[in-house]
Amino acid sequence: MCLATPSKVIKIEKDWATVQSNNHQHKANLSLVKNVKIGDYLLIHDNLAINKVPKTEAKRILKIVNGLSK
Repeated sequence: MCLATPSKVIKIEKDWATVQSNNHQHKANLSLVKNVKIGDYLLIHDNLAINKVPKTEAKRILKIVNGLSK
């Protein structure tokens, strides 16, 4: 089972964003999500951004997920 966790946008180039997930950076296509800005949090599946997540909710999710891995 896969768990989509929020990734923070750190760079945008046309329809692609570089996102940060914990200590990992990767690219995500932005075709399905509108008005993405640097600093936004996205849910990503298979290198495709599928939804924007409010910053407060993203931080809460990440805190829970990081607590589960300890």
